[in-house]
Amino acid sequence: MVTRLAGRAWPVLVSTVRLGDHRYRVVRPARPPVFAALREGRLGAQFCVDKHSAAMFALAWGLAARSPHTIVHLPLRASAAVDPCSWWGRPLDLVLLHHSLAFPPSRWKEVRARLGAGRPHTVTLPAGTWPSRPVADHRRTWHQEYRDHLLWSIAADTLVLTGSREAYELRAEQIRELAEDCPAHRAKTPDAHCCAEIPMGGSRRFPQVHRPYAELHAQYCR
Repeated sequence: MVTRLAGRAWPVLVSTVRLGDHRYRVVRPARPPVFAALREGRLGAQFCVDKHSAAMFALAWGLAARSPHTIVHLPLRASAAVDPCSWWGRPLDLVLLHHSLAFPPSRWKEVRARLGAGRPHTVTLPAGTWPSRPVADHRRTWHQEYRDHLLWSIAADTLVLTGSREAYELRAEQIRELAEDCPAHRAKTPDAHCCAEIPMGGSRRFPQVHRPYAELHAQYCR
């Protein structure tokens, strides 16, 4: 699949944080978005993006899917000051990571406090980063025995999403569409609702006490 995000240069800052016997590699944007408001919502979290922040979100998602040893951090709370959707809940940052890191969200506050300035780096991702998965792959997630969901937690004013490469890739296509298709669609139809609805936690059909279902509703706002 041809995608305009493929090969796009994304300037980032890379930090390595040691906590006890553990070392964590954290990647965050070198230029945080001016407009990108993530807020706690009734069903999980609401994310309001523009053209720049939608592309940044897609790049961060793709990097998280393909880099199991990296914590991807989007510091979004500062940009909430220019958020036109201010009726939503408290502002949140966003962290994306693999379950293989076994990273407890409760430790995120410590890690964030030790990030420092970071080393400049440039990330580029191939076209296959945002695959269009077969319908059968999505249908498998509806079954009660399916366990490979994106898990979520809120810690230190941050939405922490944890999952496998498959869990991220199952949602990658709609995030790519948010970044690549929504700007043109909204330009033609300004009142159109253009969004990505990303399931978090267990299945909506088979709710679980320890893995509650929620949604990250990412909406193209301007």
